[in-house]
Amino acid sequence: MREQVYDLQSAADSSASERAGFIRRTYGHLAVAILGFIAVEYYLVHSPFAAKLASSMTSGMSWLIVLGLFMGVSYIANRLALSQTSQQMQYLGLGLFVIAEAIVFLPLLYIATFYAGDGVIGTAGLMTLLLAGGITATVFITKKDFSFMGSILTIGGFVALGFILCSMIFGFSLGLVFASVMVLFAAGSVLYSTSNVLHQYQTDQHVAAALSLFASVALLFFYILQVLMSLSNRD
Repeated sequence: MREQVYDLQSAADSSASERAGFIRRTYGHLAVAILGFIAVEYYLVHSPFAAKLASSMTSGMSWLIVLGLFMGVSYIANRLALSQTSQQMQYLGLGLFVIAEAIVFLPLLYIATFYAGDGVIGTAGLMTLLLAGGITATVFITKKDFSFMGSILTIGGFVALGFILCSMIFGFSLGLVFASVMVLFAAGSVLYSTSNVLHQYQTDQHVAAALSLFASVALLFFYILQVLMSLSNRD
């Protein structure tokens, strides 16, 4: 899981104006990150090398290497986003993570674009938006601190990674059930990240907060799309 940030001057402990400004900046940067992801992904999916790249990323044990590189880049990006040296370094971290996320999404979105049913990507996007919006509203209305979920999500993440590795090594499909469970896991990640925005981050750490939210929302979209594609293949 991403690194938590504990400070006495979190958004929840700040004045109403500081808290509102921090939340506005965080979700503004989240929106920009999502738009940037869409732009990069659209270019990748419709590029002349998309099919070859997507195939090479998922053939044999290549996906294991891709996941390993993504985890390394994610760690670096998060450290940059939390940097106190300059805001430029923070933006570099966010931009780096958005590009890395777009590359990891390429195989799935290439298949969804050219081989899945019409509108499946849009449907997945809308469902992600509605679910993430509902979770966000829950956190901000109740103002509860869900930081206790950090250890639970960390363990769940390692378990999920174990299943993914086993499926690659032994050649079995994880299927609809795994994707459905991962939707619940990703929803929990959105809940945890949203809670951290309110209770854990300092009011000048909006870039890092936006990165955390983007990672959770992207994970949710990834597995909602997988579920919808699996269901459409059964029709």
